[in-house]
Amino acid sequence: MKQKEYSILALISPNKEGETVLKEALYLQSTLQVKLVILNVIKEPGFFERNFQTEESEAAINDAKTELTNFVKKVVGKKIPKDIVLSVRAGNPVNVLLEKSKADRLEFILVDKSSNTYPGALSKDEINELVSLSRCPVLTVDKDFGVPEIKNIAIPIDIAQSTKKRLLWAKFLAKKHQAKITILSTLKADIDVNKSLALKNARKIQQSLWEHDLECDIKILKVYNQESHQVILDYMKEEKPELLIIRTHQESIFSNTNIGKFAAEIVHGSKLPVFAVNYTPNPVDSLFL
Repeated sequence: MKQKEYSILALISPNKEGETVLKEALYLQSTLQVKLVILNVIKEPGFFERNFQTEESEAAINDAKTELTNFVKKVVGKKIPKDIVLSVRAGNPVNVLLEKSKADRLEFILVDKSSNTYPGALSKDEINELVSLSRCPVLTVDKDFGVPEIKNIAIPIDIAQSTKKRLLWAKFLAKKHQAKITILSTLKADIDVNKSLALKNARKIQQSLWEHDLECDIKILKVYNQESHQVILDYMKEEKPELLIIRTHQESIFSNTNIGKFAAEIVHGSKLPVFAVNYTPNPVDSLFL
């Protein structure tokens, strides 16, 4: 049986703002050794254009494809390799990405989370919707805080949540980048850390990672009267792990539109890359990881 090809899909605007995001996508493609699909979504034509000026609509797509091609060539500095595919679609960016996320060969989607208003940039609400509803993980990066390489992958755990899916991704990414994993566990009660369930649970996970020959540290973060997300963000600012893997909150199951407060605060509060894993079953989880 022929092995399936897997891809990273990166939403890139062919402008100065999109250059750093593209470089981050190229770095991940080179380390993961997969195909990279670079997507630019342009404004959808109106009813009149769609029905009576189809040639102009096609011309707009072709012009956008040419612009994207020239942009990627400039950033890559050479002929575009065969494992980089360029795509231009017209429509709502989030709807296009959600449609693409249903493909069973898509590893994850990469988008810019910077606070910008340049053409093609996603708003906070649009990013929340994408992270909440995407069938595959979403990696959010800030164009001003790209990482040259991944050495430390942090993963917050909660004794009340399943960690299986996040750990699968952490193991995979850590092996590919020869990075260590740091387990972050928050302690909300004022008790002895060594006697806490948080540490006990973290040590079980650490042992399982050691069994896979992965370097793993544990960091117990004391919360007490603070918000959990703020403690995580403070850790991010101080320790600067190159990647944080989180799970979208279960409340998204009921609202079906928004990620939970914790996930939203982390995604938008951290300048460093955040890899958000959804609860939604995705074929890649069993076929690829």
